[in-house]
Amino acid sequence: MQSTSPPRSGIGMRGFPICAGFALAFAASPAAADVVVTEEMAVIAGANGFMDAIANSDRSVLTEHMLPEAVIFVHNRFDPDKPRVDAIPALTHFENWAKRTADYKESMRYDHVLIDGDMAHVWGPYSFTADGALTHCGINSMSMVRMDDGSWKVGNVSFTMVAPDQCEAVGVNWLNAE
Repeated sequence: MQSTSPPRSGIGMRGFPICAGFALAFAASPAAADVVVTEEMAVIAGANGFMDAIANSDRSVLTEHMLPEAVIFVHNRFDPDKPRVDAIPALTHFENWAKRTADYKESMRYDHVLIDGDMAHVWGPYSFTADGALTHCGINSMSMVRMDDGSWKVGNVSFTMVAPDQCEAVGVNWLNAE
């Protein structure tokens, strides 16, 4: 079941099954400290850290949530007759990101979380705003890597990018609810 409610504070939407799991865990235990953190929750925490970093005015925070060896693949479909794919090394992205001054917010619904050992994948629709204005939407595909300390970081990102009038077509169904 997919939720149509807007993302909580815009920093990453949690899918219904995950919310229900948290609610059941808290309802079933006498204290929040008793909640067992599943590997899926840990992967989502890594993805949320990445989303939080995008919204952080300290642009250097993003480097804490993505491997420096990563590559970002942008599947730009703004012009359906001339789609293009750009590959951007993370280090180049970090340099460019540091120069940006707008207030950014990316909201994502985690439709699929797959895990195999120290490798995971998060997939789902997202919306992106700059200074409160919707700039684009699409599908995020994030490869996650478990670090030695057990945390998860983004290893690579691929995302489609469509114009705001195409957001609903890619599954972004929370915009009218905001």
